[in-house]
Amino acid sequence: MTYKHPLLFKALCYVDGHWVHSASASTMAVHNPANQQLIGHVPMLEKPQIVAAIDAAHRAFPAWREQSLDARATILRRWAALILEHQEDLARILSQEQGKPLAEARGEIAYAASFIPWFAEEARRLYGQNIPSHIPGAHLGTLKEPVGVCALLTPWNFPSAMITRKAAAALAAGCTVVVKPAHETPYSALALAQLAEEAGFPPGVFNVVLGEPQMTMQTLVQDSRVRSVSFTGSTRVGKLVLQAAAQDVKKVSLELGGNAPFIVCADAHLEHAVKVAVEAKFQTSGQDCCAANRIMVERSVYPEFLSRFAAAVRELRVGPALIGGHEQNVDIGPLMHQAAFDVTAERVADALELGANRLVGGEAHALGGLFYQPTVLADVTPQMRIYREENFAPIAGVMPFDSIEQAIEMANDTEYGLAAYICSNRLDLIYPLIRRLDHAMVAVNGVKFTGHPIPFGGMKASGLGREGGAEGFEAFVETKYFCLHHQGQFQGEQP
Repeated sequence: MTYKHPLLFKALCYVDGHWVHSASASTMAVHNPANQQLIGHVPMLEKPQIVAAIDAAHRAFPAWREQSLDARATILRRWAALILEHQEDLARILSQEQGKPLAEARGEIAYAASFIPWFAEEARRLYGQNIPSHIPGAHLGTLKEPVGVCALLTPWNFPSAMITRKAAAALAAGCTVVVKPAHETPYSALALAQLAEEAGFPPGVFNVVLGEPQMTMQTLVQDSRVRSVSFTGSTRVGKLVLQAAAQDVKKVSLELGGNAPFIVCADAHLEHAVKVAVEAKFQTSGQDCCAANRIMVERSVYPEFLSRFAAAVRELRVGPALIGGHEQNVDIGPLMHQAAFDVTAERVADALELGANRLVGGEAHALGGLFYQPTVLADVTPQMRIYREENFAPIAGVMPFDSIEQAIEMANDTEYGLAAYICSNRLDLIYPLIRRLDHAMVAVNGVKFTGHPIPFGGMKASGLGREGGAEGFEAFVETKYFCLHHQGQFQGEQP
């Protein structure tokens, strides 16, 4: 595939302002999930090279933190402008390695860019405080200080946006970063590194490394000079990151799995509810931690919702994002890898065996490979895996409820607590639902709720901390308190 800016397609890691090979010449093949064709090979760095990236970030930190806020913000804004300037190339790289439709990829690139000017500007409000003193002759206050070197561990489902959402906050606060992208989608991260270099980040401030995943994660998380770790991925791996970071008490931000409920009340506008449900479930081919996995519909409108929802899902178009470099008009791409495809088939089989009613799909797609049919399963029960587990696939499980109390109980019947959705026009229902759902983010009558000004994150097994919004700085700053005692008289005052 050709790009208008050929340097964006990088097959080297970025450490201390240099593009580097693996010291052992070890590489990893990257394949397009839509057709399994080889995209290219990227270097797998050895442990000393990962340590060298931490060295570089550690060396660069004092000068970067002392840069004026305006100087840091100028570089950040230049980075964002370059991302938008090269949006089409970046989207094509993303679609090629991740598989999502090109329209979704373009949207992700714009979404990724939006975090950067937000944090560049919001850093102006990292205020300290003057504290009224309880100590005679003393002045009390606080400062917000950057923590230092930050390790950013990012996933494959949003390979560009999850980097900028973390890195923009850390860099704006005065930290330096080492990014470890998912090994399935390295090229998006390396393209962002190319643009970071063009934007003018000093050497060592922004680094991207790849290596054997467990070794790389442990090397980054266990190095005492890394003072903050921000991870997006599965709850299982997030627990391992938390355990490793506990060895020397680092700051940790975790954005983990989800099992989002989608509650449709009887008063909802059904046509609108169906539209929102389709988008909430099937964007990113269902490979989204905020996907509406458990769709709960009040029994009086359950049959009509099922009919409309199934009809809408049948209209979804499945296929590769690109054929011969040309955009395809599709809604659903492939699953990311064979393991994801296999567990999807297992969950559907489990549900059908336990009594679910298949309305749409439920099988491998005729295209073959990693394509799975958009699927609607009705009459889902808590015994089924698609109810209990995070369902990273284009599978919607639908079930009825008889009362709002039952809907709340079902919605909260999960270890996860990331996103939830409500469709209703009754304020006397909506606000109590918002309060009583054990999920950190609640969208009402719409699917779009993320973005640069909002605190994204989860409760329970869905994570710790928040990304985006003013809260997005919390993982990357420390509050420093001072107590300044006056020693005698002020200089210049006559005795």
